[in-house]
Amino acid sequence: MPALVIVAHGSHLNPGSHGPAFAHADTVRESGAFAEVREAFWKEEPSFREVLRTLDSEEVYVVPLFISEGYFTEQVIPRELRLDDWDVSLWDSSGTDADTATLTATDVEKTVHYCGPAGTHPSMTDVIVQRAESVTGDPDVGEDFGLAVVGHGTDRNENSAKAVKYHADRIAEMDRFSEVKALFMDEEPEVDDVTDYFESEDVVVVPLFIADGYHTQEDIPEDMGLTDDYREGYDIPTTVEGHRIWYAGAVGTEPLMADVILERAADAGADVTEALDIVRRRTATPAAGD
Repeated sequence: MPALVIVAHGSHLNPGSHGPAFAHADTVRESGAFAEVREAFWKEEPSFREVLRTLDSEEVYVVPLFISEGYFTEQVIPRELRLDDWDVSLWDSSGTDADTATLTATDVEKTVHYCGPAGTHPSMTDVIVQRAESVTGDPDVGEDFGLAVVGHGTDRNENSAKAVKYHADRIAEMDRFSEVKALFMDEEPEVDDVTDYFESEDVVVVPLFIADGYHTQEDIPEDMGLTDDYREGYDIPTTVEGHRIWYAGAVGTEPLMADVILERAADAGADVTEALDIVRRRTATPAAGD
């Protein structure tokens, strides 16, 4: 059986940054789909550079637990894994549709299926919707609700905004929510002005971030007016300028993210059909009151 490696950023400053990677790895590990499941990080141990050396399997699926295609997924990870002949053109992507490149890490004699980031996979759309269900406690949430998908946004990487808009557009096409908007921290339209963009009285705000940290726990709640000081906390929902704001926190903490990781591996050829069924049963959103 092959191995699975989940690679994430990690942090020296935020001890909770690695939480989603470990949690989703545990879920996948319990499904029995792979002989080995490892987590690896840029800012923590085990590192990208060493992780392949810890595996016995000769075939490895690598799934980046990142939101968008960019510097880390296109340059840092392939370099640190020492993937021979890597070139970003192998993904044949316009910024949101990276798939898989199969390469050889000759220094460890392993075949590596290098997958696109979890954050741009089409099934990530379902995770965002489930995040809205989780925060409201309503598996049918949508009618008369607005939904804001929030990203960082940056002039340095246009793909950061592309991922947010991609999922917002897909959700809008579902005709489930009354309104769907893509908002950003560092570019227009900004999440600071969230109430200006919605007519719906109830608005669910889902940050398209992997882990809860400085931006999701401090910046966004204060910017939206949920609280003047994040340390004092806030209610969910909180009324801001006549709108009830249901703030969901980082999408990457949603248990269904494990499904996205498996989907990435499946697209690369991994036999994970039974594992997907197991994970979907375990991570299904309970009905309100359950």
